[in-house]
Amino acid sequence: MPAHKSVKLNTGAEMPTVGLGTWKSQPGVVEGAVAEALKLGYKAVDTATAYGNEAEVGRGIKDSGVDRSSIFLTTKLDNVDHKDPAKALQFSLKALDTDYLDLWLMHWPAPMLDGKTPDKTIDWLDTWNEMVKLYKAHPDKLRAIGVSNFSVAFMKRLLANSDVVPAVNQVELHPACPQEDVVSFCRGKGIVNEVVKKIADKHNVHPANILISLQANRPGVTVVVKSVTPERIKSNAQIIDLSEEEIAELHEH
Repeated sequence: MPAHKSVKLNTGAEMPTVGLGTWKSQPGVVEGAVAEALKLGYKAVDTATAYGNEAEVGRGIKDSGVDRSSIFLTTKLDNVDHKDPAKALQFSLKALDTDYLDLWLMHWPAPMLDGKTPDKTIDWLDTWNEMVKLYKAHPDKLRAIGVSNFSVAFMKRLLANSDVVPAVNQVELHPACPQEDVVSFCRGKGIVNEVVKKIADKHNVHPANILISLQANRPGVTVVVKSVTPERIKSNAQIIDLSEEEIAELHEH
């Protein structure tokens, strides 16, 4: 099954299949990684307010010299910002030093007072509806909105109470956590979804490339890969066309 280079969102936009992730990429390091990745041909960068590195990501984009219009930029609403999405959006735009986001996700359906205490005065669905209002009111600032870490149950509740279908549900995917129920459900709604050594040796690539390629070979799925090392950033961009037999074997182990 050939790996796809991009996925069409329900907005009509094309989202690159492979993007650079910046979770746990420390300030002072992440901007160099972002700049290097974009120079090497990456077309997507993923960050989040909770990562604490949006400003560094923004500087990395500027340092790369790559035109902003050719970059698909994603960030996420923090759990502590569910009370005021509008303020959170402005914070992210300023930190990233950009006029617009290609994709803005609700990081978790979990309003928090701080990093540990749930805010039971807020329903995440109300927050989503506020994000929808911002999306409709400011198409110049928000090209698409979506969610992250949503199970099927949460997706069903959202879809039953919203006139806007999320463009993306970003979830953890790998052979030990395929979440096929979430992937299948989202694919059916037009929502996009993120034996190794033997197969890697066969294709003469690093095992990490096989795990990345496994997701890139799935319809309606994009992948966020994370590294701050130039060599690994370059290596991670290599996607392999896996056979049906190889995909099946990977899921069995």
